[in-house]
Amino acid sequence: MVKHLGALFAGLGQVLNRADAADDAVFWRAMLSVGLMIGVVVGGFALLRLLTAPLLAMLDRRAARAGSGLGAVALRVALIPAALLIEVAAVVLAWAGGYFFALFYGQTGAIAVHQTLILNAFLAVEGGKAVVRALLMPRQPSLRPLPLGDEGARAWSFWLSRAASIIGYTLMLLAPLLNSFASAAAAQSLRLLAMLLTLVLGILAVLRHRRAGRAWIEARRDRRGLRAMGQAWTALGHVWHLLAILYMVALFLAWVTNPREALFFMLRATAQSLAVIAAATLILHLMRRALARGIAVPESLTERLPLLERRLNTMIPAILKVLRIAVLVAVALGLLWAWKLFDLPRWLSTAGGGRFAGAILSAGLILLAGMLLHLAMTSWVEYRLNPNYGTVPTPRERTLLALFRNAASIALVVMVTMLALSEIGVNIGPLLAGAGVVGLAIGFGAQKLVQDIITGVFIQLENALNEGDVVAAGGVSGVVERLTIRSLSIRDGTGTLHLVPFSSVTTVANMMKDFGFHVADIGVSYRESIPAVKAALQEAFARLKETEHGPNILGDLDMQGITSFGESAIMMRVRVKTLAGKHWGAGRAYSEIVKDVFEERGIEMPYPQRTVSWGGDGQPPLPAKLLEPPRAAGAPAAPPAAPPPAPPPAPPPSGAKPAAES
Repeated sequence: MVKHLGALFAGLGQVLNRADAADDAVFWRAMLSVGLMIGVVVGGFALLRLLTAPLLAMLDRRAARAGSGLGAVALRVALIPAALLIEVAAVVLAWAGGYFFALFYGQTGAIAVHQTLILNAFLAVEGGKAVVRALLMPRQPSLRPLPLGDEGARAWSFWLSRAASIIGYTLMLLAPLLNSFASAAAAQSLRLLAMLLTLVLGILAVLRHRRAGRAWIEARRDRRGLRAMGQAWTALGHVWHLLAILYMVALFLAWVTNPREALFFMLRATAQSLAVIAAATLILHLMRRALARGIAVPESLTERLPLLERRLNTMIPAILKVLRIAVLVAVALGLLWAWKLFDLPRWLSTAGGGRFAGAILSAGLILLAGMLLHLAMTSWVEYRLNPNYGTVPTPRERTLLALFRNAASIALVVMVTMLALSEIGVNIGPLLAGAGVVGLAIGFGAQKLVQDIITGVFIQLENALNEGDVVAAGGVSGVVERLTIRSLSIRDGTGTLHLVPFSSVTTVANMMKDFGFHVADIGVSYRESIPAVKAALQEAFARLKETEHGPNILGDLDMQGITSFGESAIMMRVRVKTLAGKHWGAGRAYSEIVKDVFEERGIEMPYPQRTVSWGGDGQPPLPAKLLEPPRAAGAPAAPPAAPPPAPPPAPPPSGAKPAAES
């Protein structure tokens, strides 16, 4: 190092000696030309940066107003290249201005060597810094493609720009000029010191932002759904600064030992690695932003398929996990290829590699087609069950469509799984044979399950019950809410849901077939005239037909007459025939009307009565005293009840004489 410092100072001494020589006109013309060229290029670039700043701010505001969703993501994807184009355009225009200045300054039509060095260094360095600014966007957060905060973006943009300036301008401009005006040893010493200074600045930057980098990595870990990846990101957050420092030291040593081959290889591999990681990060970030609030289905389609939007949003987490795994695998392969540990293009060109990649791609396409087919099938069933479009589905259609959806889903899963396995090279012949043996074993071991399925099939073939029917099956009565290939779900009147296997159903009582009867057993007093009672029941039936239940009534009133003689009433039976499932409502309404008609006609509807009395010791029974109802505050008191009559005198005992005779 002392040797390099000595050579550098010696070279600077030579430059100063040439500057002191008044007759060295070539040196001063070259210095003037360099100064003017730098002033034109840098001044023009600064002016262009001022002019493009409002354009970038306008793009940032446009991206901020876009919100979220697929449309907003598509807009940002279009605005990010536009921002990069503006940044690069400023560099290219400034370079073009310097180029034209060099053509017309000095010897017309010729560009000096030092001018070429300035232009080339400016284009390479500022072009690289423009790409860094486009990726980090320190002043335009809405256009930032990388998931960084404002402070982190500004800090890394500052450090990366300074490192690019030191390395680029030293290696491409200052060192060649020093080599031209002094010596090659001085130029090499300047290169070494520039690289060493960059290494020190890089280590300081990494150590300064160690905690911020760890927090950023842990934030990425919290968004990962894979446990192993989360642990890997946690470990990376603890040691990332050490890995970065080791990498920079290795890069510096590679440049010192073999600057032509080793450094070029590491720089190329690093650039490719950063490009792969940046592309993967951008893809994951855009996918997360696009699907953060789910997929919005148009309102017209939602009316026809109400569950489509919810079903699509339910699939989003699984799709994101699969895409994340695919991106991570692609990143790993890209890094191996960048560092020449695995030649991915050559492997893909071989027969085995091409066959493997084709099998994986085919299996993925089969799985995707299976998901889309399942979505289309369930959406079609949902559309057919929607009463607002097309014909209103009958209970039979609802039941069969629900069973078709279940059976088709199972069959689709089996078929897609078998096809995907066959595509990746798995011989499914033994699997099918094994599945047959396992199915036979399950058939013997789970006879109840087989009985459930077979009984359910025959129940559906005979159309014994459908969804929405009120049935009694398996000792449970209620509404059928759901039917599968092996069970039915019944909700009773208390709201309890019963799951009844078909194997436990020996009898099905369906109260929703064809028609229904409301059977009314009405008691009247023994003193009432039977013809008058029948006339009152007919009048109540006539009134019932005038209500909203009239369209549901089938035929006339079925007057069955006297059915029994009770303790205090004569029981009369009538039946009201209605459409299926309408007899409960019509029966309740008919009972209300019958009571009103009986009250209007003075027909008594007796109820059981019982007289309670107390007695003992041979005394006559005492009548029970009714308790008075509670008296409201301020109400007059009830008159005192009359005393009960005195009991008759007891007869004299046998053998006794009356008092008058004694």
